[in-house]
Amino acid sequence: MPAPERIPTGRLSAMEHTAEPAGPLPGPADPQDPAAPAAERTGSLPGAFLAEGELTVRGRIQEASNAVLYCTVERDGRSAACVYKPVAGERPLWDFPDGTLAQREVAAYEISRACGWDLIPTTVLRDGPFGTGMVQEWIAPPGDADEVPELLALVADEEPAPGWKAVGRAEIGEGRTALLVHADHPRLRRLAVLDAVINNGDRKGGHLLPGAGGEFFAIDHGVTFNSADKLRTLLWGWAGEPLTEEALAVLRGLKESLADSGPLTARLAELITDDEIAALRARIDGLLRSGRHPEPSGEWPAIPWPPV
Repeated sequence: MPAPERIPTGRLSAMEHTAEPAGPLPGPADPQDPAAPAAERTGSLPGAFLAEGELTVRGRIQEASNAVLYCTVERDGRSAACVYKPVAGERPLWDFPDGTLAQREVAAYEISRACGWDLIPTTVLRDGPFGTGMVQEWIAPPGDADEVPELLALVADEEPAPGWKAVGRAEIGEGRTALLVHADHPRLRRLAVLDAVINNGDRKGGHLLPGAGGEFFAIDHGVTFNSADKLRTLLWGWAGEPLTEEALAVLRGLKESLADSGPLTARLAELITDDEIAALRARIDGLLRSGRHPEPSGEWPAIPWPPV
């Protein structure tokens, strides 16, 4: 995976300095390894802690199409777990010729933070043992299974039960189908709005991580901000429905934050292209004009594959 063909061409000037990996990637990670320093998650980690702390790779997380490394970061006697995705371990994408997955992951976090919804774990761009990459706060699963929220399900019913929204029929083998549903959850609905704003091309069920206290977080935002409509998601249950007053207020605030001279625009200019920023503004304007959740365009597969 550290071979040069993993490094996308045509990246933005902000990434021209990307280094080659320092050596072969490590073996599988074991987040429960007792030899590793104790790591914590006490809510959203400060970005400076992730950006400036000493980063130590503990192992590689398997079953990922790109390099994903489990790490600890230490600073001032404090240790926390994190994920590190080096640019040199990225698989090039023909429809994202500019920038990198890491840059778009950080851009998605910046938009989430501007919305005030804390949907994406703290994410920064920094140098690491294998070159520049994205570093993101690790979300440890809750110790009690009862704290894991049920967000997606396949049911035999024709209509969703109260508290659930229908996505569509799904094949489950041997010619049988089931109804795919997701929870009618306010945090999940905010995520559906965020995905529409950042044009998320890959919102899968496995990208929703349960945290403590019944909350959850969204990860894997490398295929976002495309100038063309690429929205693919499992969260179509609100398609065509009016946006909440909260969402409309957030979108109006986001539009103001994306003024030409604003700090958010300056930050995004380091991460995505001018065309992608223009398309971002256009998507926000479109949501405000319609006042509704978007519907599938019919020009692009609406559901990611595999859905999990």
